[in-house]
Amino acid sequence: MIELGGNIKLAGFDEIDRGALVVVKKMAGNYARQCSEKAGSEVQELVIELKEGDKKSISASLKIKDKEHKSEESDKNLFFCLDKCLSKLVKEL
Repeated sequence: MIELGGNIKLAGFDEIDRGALVVVKKMAGNYARQCSEKAGSEVQELVIELKEGDKKSISASLKIKDKEHKSEESDKNLFFCLDKCLSKLVKEL
């Protein structure tokens, strides 16, 4: 598991290449910031888990204001999948 700043955790991303990992980290940080701004509170925890198969499957769990929000998406493209999954969390707030 990769930890970013203490409140963002990436699980299952150990096998992707370094260039893709840099983009994933930036996307996770940007979406965490958007969630904080929209909710008016700091993100307590954002856990993003990648499962690989024929398609990439990403599940995300966001804990903010002592409430937990979950989202899951699948797509062949890692970045599209991550974007769809995390934008669902922003819309839920």
